[in-house]
Amino acid sequence: MKLAIQIAWRFLTSAKRQTLIIILGISVGVSVQVFIGSLISGLQASLVDTTIGSSSQVTIIPSEDDRSIENYDNIIEILENDNQFTIVSPTLDLGGIARNGIEKTERIVFRGFNFDDANQIYAFDEKLTENSQLPQQLNEVLLGVELGQKLGVSKGDQIEMLIGVDVYTLTVSGFFDFKLASLNQTWGVATLETAQGIKGEEIVSSIETQISEVFDAESIALTYDQNLQSYDLKTKNWMSDNQDLLSGLQGQSISSLMIQIFVIISVVLGISSTLAITVMQKSKQIGIMKAMGITDRDASFVFLSEGLFLGIFGAIGGVLFGLGLSYAFTTFALNPDGTPVVPLLIDGGFITLSAGIALVACLLASLTPAIKSSKLTVIEVIRNA
Repeated sequence: MKLAIQIAWRFLTSAKRQTLIIILGISVGVSVQVFIGSLISGLQASLVDTTIGSSSQVTIIPSEDDRSIENYDNIIEILENDNQFTIVSPTLDLGGIARNGIEKTERIVFRGFNFDDANQIYAFDEKLTENSQLPQQLNEVLLGVELGQKLGVSKGDQIEMLIGVDVYTLTVSGFFDFKLASLNQTWGVATLETAQGIKGEEIVSSIETQISEVFDAESIALTYDQNLQSYDLKTKNWMSDNQDLLSGLQGQSISSLMIQIFVIISVVLGISSTLAITVMQKSKQIGIMKAMGITDRDASFVFLSEGLFLGIFGAIGGVLFGLGLSYAFTTFALNPDGTPVVPLLIDGGFITLSAGIALVACLLASLTPAIKSSKLTVIEVIRNA
């Protein structure tokens, strides 16, 4: 076996230009895999984060729309004991009218949160405008920036909120900007205690959660639909609410897989044909080695070793080229604010898999010339000389 490896290395180094071209071809194939895979993974992660990264992924709600969740502490304890849930946040939603005196009125979705939990979902502290702060006291409210502009109020001003026939006076603690008009124009948020005080009951309208594996949302929701039936509760999840997004993600994954498959096929065909030609070119040497006592098995192992060497160097070069291309993309393809147009997700496991696939492909490509060389006889070499 050692002799076969030495012969394989000698064959490769005796035709340096041909060897370099093969390695370059493998490297290009692997680099395309690494770059496309990282690009698609980054795009998917960005889309998922933009869509559901700052929202509830599995939400517990009453089975009937006009009801609320009582004894919600029991439900929260159940969810927190399940390692699949990373964040559990009770929420109380109230609809009403916000007004600045009698001059300006706007519809408001008044939401009560436990900010220690809710801030991990919505990241309110990162979306506060200058000099704003999260509500700390009872009867403080944080408004969407556009809602505040419509009402014509500033931090420290008081607004009146009409819920049903009751009027409540709240102090504006500041403003947030989610970059979403639907939220900035309608949301007003306060502590859960403030919302419950207005409602007059210690209840919540929903329990919002985030989970460790976002694509498990549907299966988790189905499980808890059954488990929470006795509480008259049900679930909704982001996957059911975003079918178009899921279809797009699946399409991206399929297109990425197809590209990688065709790249591998081209690499296999290129190596196989090149090594097959090498068998013909080196047939005289192989015949001489067999006449000197080299076995058919060792003759085969010469070309398997060539495939292994080509795969190793091609995979290493491909990973380096792919990472370099990824770095260049994130450096030069930028949005006006300096962020990458599409963020790349560099996954060590995926890179290792891509390199491993290339290595296996090279070994498979070397099987045909390996088998052909093992069948080559000294008599055939003499006849064709």
